[in-house]
Amino acid sequence: MKKAYIFPGQGSQYPGMGKELYEQYDEARRLFERANEILGFRITDVMFEGTEEDLRQTKVTQPAIFLHSVILARLLGERFRPDMVAGHSLGEFSALTAAGALSFEDGLQLVARRANAMQKATEQADGTMAAVLGMDDETVERICAEVDGIVVPANYNSPGQLVISGERSAVEKAAELLREAGARRVVMLKVGGAFHSPLMEPARQELEKAINQTPFAAPVAPVYQNVTAAPETDPEKIKRNLIAQLTSPVKWTQSVQRMIRDGAVEFYETGPGNVLLGLLRKIDRGVKGFKAEV
Repeated sequence: MKKAYIFPGQGSQYPGMGKELYEQYDEARRLFERANEILGFRITDVMFEGTEEDLRQTKVTQPAIFLHSVILARLLGERFRPDMVAGHSLGEFSALTAAGALSFEDGLQLVARRANAMQKATEQADGTMAAVLGMDDETVERICAEVDGIVVPANYNSPGQLVISGERSAVEKAAELLREAGARRVVMLKVGGAFHSPLMEPARQELEKAINQTPFAAPVAPVYQNVTAAPETDPEKIKRNLIAQLTSPVKWTQSVQRMIRDGAVEFYETGPGNVLLGLLRKIDRGVKGFKAEV
């Protein structure tokens, strides 16, 4: 009976996240304090005492979710025995760190670099994202391709839920056409920029340098990567896919379906929130989903 551990991405943060772990476990306290040193500011203060607005800053959100997820996996100790792992967007870094492909320090530093690079890229271009609900992927892909300007599928979250991303004017035009074509709803998202689209190219270049300077090891279990939705254990291929991730779509639906085909019957969401368990139910009701708890 194969177990898959899945790690959430941006949007799973909440005020007070990680505080219980910090207060109850010495190992958690040590890792959180180490993170404060590495980041150069007390991210724990923002996580434990900050508002939703404070936590929404990209430079805080991404390291905060990474820390909550990776520290939780650490605290599971011997019980963390995945047959496979995957993470949604940012969560891929958590998955790689939890599975031993990256050290805690290197994983956190890459996430901090990624967050800052994405923040900068959002300031260089007027981009946005929209969630398209109740429409098949092929129709969404076709309509995006017909629109002038940059608008692309960004997150294949579950059947009937696909997020598009790109230049604001092109996303708004695509949203209008998708509604006309019969989408149940198209919701403009409150995001800082056009993640997982060509507008992230400056961030991709910056992250590529950082990834190429970072040592990667083979993970303890295959990592099903966002870019390919396929299992990977080779450090060089993992790095290549990770570099491509910022400007490529997150193939989450396809990753989960592949994990199930490869034998996963229990999925454990490891980190804040339960967004991925909700998506899991929409992808396949036949598998079991749990919150990973210490």
